[in-house]
Amino acid sequence: MSANQTPSAPAPGNDSGLAEVPAAAIGTGEPEPVAAPGILKSIVRRPATIAAGVFLLVLTFIAIFAPALAPYDPDVQNLLLRLRPPNAEHWLGTDDYGRDVLSRLIFGARVSLWAALQAAAVALVLGLPLGMIAGYRGGWVDAILTRIMDALMSAPSLVLAITIVAVLGAGITNAMLAIGLVMAPRFFRVARAGTMDVRHETYIEASIALGCSTLRIAVRHVLPNVLPPIILVISVSLGTAVAAEASLSFLGLGVQAPAASWGSMLSTASSNMRLAPYLVWPPGVMIFLAVLAFTYVGDGVRRALVRTRSGN
Repeated sequence: MSANQTPSAPAPGNDSGLAEVPAAAIGTGEPEPVAAPGILKSIVRRPATIAAGVFLLVLTFIAIFAPALAPYDPDVQNLLLRLRPPNAEHWLGTDDYGRDVLSRLIFGARVSLWAALQAAAVALVLGLPLGMIAGYRGGWVDAILTRIMDALMSAPSLVLAITIVAVLGAGITNAMLAIGLVMAPRFFRVARAGTMDVRHETYIEASIALGCSTLRIAVRHVLPNVLPPIILVISVSLGTAVAAEASLSFLGLGVQAPAASWGSMLSTASSNMRLAPYLVWPPGVMIFLAVLAFTYVGDGVRRALVRTRSGN
């Protein structure tokens, strides 16, 4: 509060003065909370977002109930049926071990979605709080954290992930830990930029004057302003993680045989391209659609948040 301002009068029956005056009464211009109905109304106006969301919901349903939906055990081999083209019994054909491609595609959805959630969660947990700390504190804290994240971003993502998996060992958990670490700088940069934009706002300074803790200021005032771009980063990161998991599994560093994943299915298809070119289409199309759907959903939700906050 400047020297020229007159302190607010204490509330009736209260001797503590300004400390008990609600923050909204200070007239600081803090953004109002975003209403959920407004967000949903804005999202409904975007057919592409709705279509992408429905696709992801269906994909999630398939992943959860994969054992009940798959017509065959995805790991059962029958060499007498190897490389059979699509037919009445095996709608998408069989692979080089005689395994049903449709069943493996269904179980692959479970692996890919779970892997994407793991990687995005690791990136969010690492990048978001560190970015908010760097943006809020500034100084040497910001300099050190920024240099670390810049170093992570300077290396090619897939090469860095392969290096980390090589150190930790092959496997889906280690692979997603590596991917999450590689994606963390995205969350860091967005959180840092959003925090720096609002850290000198009047309502932040008023909260400090009222004696609010740093954690409360971060959660109550900073996080809502960082949230819209973070949602887009989450959705894009989920799509990126799906593609990254497929890449690592394709190279044999992710899901290990005989478990099914879209990446391992692509690896099998590439080995039998001349004999069974149909094998590449199911996992390839699913990876493409999943990445596209995550991107559309994230962009739609972000635009809805921004539009609702601006009142348009």
